[in-house]
Amino acid sequence: MNTKNLTSEILDKDTKTEKHKIQFFENQWIFLILLGLILIFALVTPPGSFFSFRNLQNITLDASTILIIGSGMTLLLIAKGIDLSTGSMAIFSAIAAATIMVQLAGTPDEVAQFQYPHLGIALAAGIIVGIAMGALWGAVNGLLVVKSKVPPFIATLGTMGIALGLAQVWTGGINVQHVPLPFQSEFGLGKMAGLIPWPVVVAIVIAAFFWILLAYTKFGLHTYAIGANVEAARRVGINTERHICILYTIVGALCGVVGILDVARFNTASVASHTNTPLSVISAIIIGGTSMHGGRGRISGTIIGALIQAVLLNGFIVMGVTPFWQNVAVGVVLLVAVQIDQIRRRSN
Repeated sequence: MNTKNLTSEILDKDTKTEKHKIQFFENQWIFLILLGLILIFALVTPPGSFFSFRNLQNITLDASTILIIGSGMTLLLIAKGIDLSTGSMAIFSAIAAATIMVQLAGTPDEVAQFQYPHLGIALAAGIIVGIAMGALWGAVNGLLVVKSKVPPFIATLGTMGIALGLAQVWTGGINVQHVPLPFQSEFGLGKMAGLIPWPVVVAIVIAAFFWILLAYTKFGLHTYAIGANVEAARRVGINTERHICILYTIVGALCGVVGILDVARFNTASVASHTNTPLSVISAIIIGGTSMHGGRGRISGTIIGALIQAVLLNGFIVMGVTPFWQNVAVGVVLLVAVQIDQIRRRSN
């Protein structure tokens, strides 16, 4: 090895070490913000209301939706993509899953009397269809971006309206009723070891999977490379179009998972849910250190960002603050997160 290459390798190692140090300190500061919010709400709310085990379970349940979608969206933002249709995809997937479950569980009379002779088939088919519908919408987004060259913001804004509109047409604007009750009692409201709600367990497993995928696999390395310089990534042999399309499909499939969890938790599929989901997910990811300009991000930061969002909204609910102010808070958090991202970008 010549001196020039050796010097270059040493400098690269030093640069990577410095970046790891910066990300470590950023994680510390974000975590301190989370602890600060928890402490503030614990002090300003009635004793035993916010800082109770039951309420902490509610916080993790609220964070699970953001974390599940955010795990896939983190990779997409790193690759310089964005998806505004996540809420609509989750709604459409929930309606598809709930409809299949109701139709296959038994006859209308049997279902109305809480009898489900084909419960296993109905639940399995509903779960598969729900995830498949989400993945299909995600693939449509990916094809619009990589094949039709529609800007991601416009493409996903369009499919957001289409998916939501079709969901409303499908149901006539009415929630899907008579979902098999065991799906809610055994899973949606159930807890692993009597402590951790099953939807939270699903979120933890998904976040862990994408943490490993992003940090330790070639797929994760290619994601960073595309976000840093898509043309350079293409020149070294990465199929950038296929990779980006896969990322959009993954986000859609995760929206399908969220839709199924909604059906399990609330025993219905609502066309009025997930109004603020895209805003909350993107805010959590950016707060967690992922750059909107691509090439930078981590799942650990997204986890903390999701918890910050959940703590903020839950604290307002416990304090009795009107939902309108909750929407204002989410918007402010997003603006602050974007400003932090700009500061990070200028400092690099």
